[in-house]
Amino acid sequence: MDGLLLDTERVVQAAFVEECTRLGRQADAAHDFFLTLVGRSGAESATRTGEFLGAGVDMAGFETAIEANFDRRLAAGVALRPGVAEAIPALAEGGHDMAVVTSTRGARARHHLQRAGLLDHFRFVLGGDEVPATKPDPAPYRMAADRLGHDPAHALAFEDSDSGTMAAIRAGCTTVQIPDLRPAGLALPDLGQHVCESLVQGLALFDLPG
Repeated sequence: MDGLLLDTERVVQAAFVEECTRLGRQADAAHDFFLTLVGRSGAESATRTGEFLGAGVDMAGFETAIEANFDRRLAAGVALRPGVAEAIPALAEGGHDMAVVTSTRGARARHHLQRAGLLDHFRFVLGGDEVPATKPDPAPYRMAADRLGHDPAHALAFEDSDSGTMAAIRAGCTTVQIPDLRPAGLALPDLGQHVCESLVQGLALFDLPG
């Protein structure tokens, strides 16, 4: 969802950096560290962030501050990634079964998708707090495919992060990776996925509307 459908990764990054600087951390270091969290579960991100910030930081308070900062930045609306506003309704109108599989908490993900005008196009949203194991484990995609009533081998997954791509590949989905935020110099993993620059380009590989 974040970084693929919604242009929110940069918003989260800006909120993260701002709150880190309030704690006396260097903005450049916080900026670069955030890139290592993209695609990770909330629990893993919290653990890694605690190590980055060091002992004595109130992590619950820090996470609350990040969410409040993020929500303030989205007060004017939730921006979409290029082509999403046209592609998702076209796919829904074409009768394609679609679901969102995200590391974001389910309730929060549904709220953001509703505000972005996308929620009603999906059968359901499966959040990171609603699965037995999080990406890169294949469980989220297998669970989503089961709920959709399809074999994962007949499913097409679109991902921006390496961990999400790995999860989809492990589940048996045909997978398209559309990278968004990445650490400088970090090569894409060679997992057998297709790699495209946009959702529209990825859909075109399969003659799907976009």
